[in-house]
Amino acid sequence: MFSDIGALELVALVVLAVLVFGPDKLPKVIQDVSRFIRKVRDFSDSAKEDIRSELGPEFKDFEFEDLNPKTFLRKQMEGNEDLKELKELRGSFDLKKEMNDVADAVHNRGTAPAAVNGSAAAGTPDLLKKQDKPDTGERPPYDSDAT
Repeated sequence: MFSDIGALELVALVVLAVLVFGPDKLPKVIQDVSRFIRKVRDFSDSAKEDIRSELGPEFKDFEFEDLNPKTFLRKQMEGNEDLKELKELRGSFDLKKEMNDVADAVHNRGTAPAAVNGSAAAGTPDLLKKQDKPDTGERPPYDSDAT
């Protein structure tokens, strides 16, 4: 219940309680608060038992924590066979390797993928290969109608 309260926060709460209630009334206040918390827990436990008894024997393993949406989804997904296959497929796919292969192909480093080499052999231009600059004496065609 108080797992996320640090030592400094706990000391601050004790000092604040002593200042607000005073040292003479503090033990009585602590007893009253602990008695109230105990009554709330007993009420909660009895309500849970009443609900379990009303649901019947088919819900004997019912837990109220299952009503939390995250817990419910996690339990439903654990039994799903399609999800297990998806996890296996996801584990077999190496995104970093694929990204490195693409980066190598784009920057013309190392070996290019087989599809790129195959397309260059078929007579289509290799778009990943750096184009040679035209010779200085060679000029691009001039379209006189364009001006």
